[in-house]
Amino acid sequence: EWNRGELESFLVEITSDIFRVKDDNGDGELVDKILDKTGMKGTGKWTVQQAAELSVAAPTIAASLDCRYLSGLKDERENAAKVLEEAGLKEEIGSASHGVDKKRLIDDVRQALYASKICSYAQGMNLLRAKSLEKGWNLDLGEMARIWKGGCIIRAVFLDRIKKAYQRNPNLANLVVDPDFAKEMVQRQAAWRRVVGLAISAGISTPGMCASLAYFDTYRRARLPANLVQAQRDLFGAHTYERTDRPGAYHTEWTKLARKSN
Repeated sequence: EWNRGELESFLVEITSDIFRVKDDNGDGELVDKILDKTGMKGTGKWTVQQAAELSVAAPTIAASLDCRYLSGLKDERENAAKVLEEAGLKEEIGSASHGVDKKRLIDDVRQALYASKICSYAQGMNLLRAKSLEKGWNLDLGEMARIWKGGCIIRAVFLDRIKKAYQRNPNLANLVVDPDFAKEMVQRQAAWRRVVGLAISAGISTPGMCASLAYFDTYRRARLPANLVQAQRDLFGAHTYERTDRPGAYHTEWTKLARKSN
């Protein structure tokens, strides 16, 4: 059903196929018999490295990479599960499973996945644009979305809408501020927050969705608490700071003034 709507994509399609395959060598589904260690070829690492070098925020992509690294620590994870259980931590934390409307939760997850995907694609597009500017490639992001739809593992129906977003505005700063996508993000944020909140209260790791939501909430803020970080940098490293009310770079003797005020 999900693969007939806004989430229609190669990855959703193959996930549906995987869930339907039974284990020929035993009971249940084959996917449940697969060792939970994810392999990798290096493309994710290269992407995150490029994002860091170009100062492009790509937290969802980085979260997926970190999750792969953690999946590789199978022995450590099994030991941690035992140690923390002995310390009193139960596998199912809280009472998140009680009183949950299953039908509503399924639809909430669908909406949360869609919103998270928009953020993930936005990060990837911004990385491509930054590299294009650095190298002088003059990439057409709308055309790239069209090409991906023709055949690659991230092909999806909503790439058509990404293409149209960049056709409307080739200088679009971020997909989440395209008028059409912005409206969809606002419409889905309540379901998105319910899913992430429920997962956190139940102790279920959802790094991609959490990273996407944090990205969205950070990007949509006109003012962030980064002013405190900049003040700390100025205190311990004299890195200076800018003010909101006047131009220029400033340095303050924070410790001296703080002690004087006492």
